[in-house]
Amino acid sequence: MAAKSNSGNAIWETVKTIVYALLIAGVFRTLFFQPFWIPSGSMKQTLLIGDFLFVNKMAYGYSYASCPSVIIPRIGLNVDAEDICGFLKGDNTRVWSGDPERGDVVVFRHPVSGRDFIKRLIGLPGDRIQVKDGLLYINDEPVKVVDDGVFEEIAAPQGPQRLRPRCSNAPVGEGGVCEKQRQIETLPNGVSHAILNIGNQSMDHTGIYQVPEGHFFFMGDNRDNSSDSRLPQAAGGVGFVPFENLIGRADRIMFSSAGSSMLYFWTWRGDRFFKGIE
Repeated sequence: MAAKSNSGNAIWETVKTIVYALLIAGVFRTLFFQPFWIPSGSMKQTLLIGDFLFVNKMAYGYSYASCPSVIIPRIGLNVDAEDICGFLKGDNTRVWSGDPERGDVVVFRHPVSGRDFIKRLIGLPGDRIQVKDGLLYINDEPVKVVDDGVFEEIAAPQGPQRLRPRCSNAPVGEGGVCEKQRQIETLPNGVSHAILNIGNQSMDHTGIYQVPEGHFFFMGDNRDNSSDSRLPQAAGGVGFVPFENLIGRADRIMFSSAGSSMLYFWTWRGDRFFKGIE
């Protein structure tokens, strides 16, 4: 009997340890840092497919979007942040809120689909945003851009989704050098970052977007390959993003893999470990 009792106690202690560990991990992910993999190329060259980073959730305070989503398709688990904290949604406010700054790289919940997106913050509440002939205008003033050569990558499937890059020098055969024109863009507050261009696209010529109060305007650094605020939600884009939908700020890349799995160590990008995000 004693042996069975000890065995039962050991199992119970193991269960409690697992539960406590999950609770601690949940609290850590909700309040402090959330892991995020880069699944697409919309933020190249700042972020590459396969970059792994932690999102600083303390930067902007907390809202319903701060609750973690747990999606594991293999076992049918799909728990959304709104399922847990949806009762907090709707007033577009945050607790202990911090002001986002123009140029921040931000993870946010898509206003319609609820999926996590990562883009650069371009427009603040009240701003007038427009793109004319590929040049960004903020409050009717063009931002400063300087040509900075060419961004090159291999024309081959990338990441777990096996996405193929788009090239300004297309068509490019498998394994060839895919090029994009690179510029350094400087926003009105002095934040500079690289942007990429492929060619003349419809989103290089837009109307004027007046950013509503309590909302923000986001764009990808890979300007001709990004679904962002330039496209309204009704057309499948992001549109204006409410303040409460911000999850946190991306500050540093922790790890990066160029392959279809992080286990393929020969595809690791050693030069991107612990790399600051500009």
